[in-house]
Amino acid sequence: MEDLRKEFGKHYLVEFCDCDKEKLKYVNFVQESLLKAAVKSQATILQQFFHQFDPFGVSGVVFIAESHFSIHTWPEDRYAGLDILTCGEMYPELAIEELKRLLEAKTVKTKVIARGI
Repeated sequence: MEDLRKEFGKHYLVEFCDCDKEKLKYVNFVQESLLKAAVKSQATILQQFFHQFDPFGVSGVVFIAESHFSIHTWPEDRYAGLDILTCGEMYPELAIEELKRLLEAKTVKTKVIARGI
């Protein structure tokens, strides 16, 4: 029987735990960090949108030619959730390492899912 599965890309679900909570509070640092990570991964940045929650916490997305990065922070829990969907030539692992360093995460958990039909 023929395998009809077609993989379009990989979806990285990343959990950054025990981060420096001050670094997760405000949009400027989170935005700058995610853009640095995208550049480090050799992604092609197209557009970005970030939102500052009151009193603190950030959600943001960076659209890349290869798909997207998204991040959501919970400073009170010292946690950030990151998604990277890639269907092109780039290095998501480098982005994850860069964010680990910038957010000062003590623990990083990554799950990779093949996306396709």
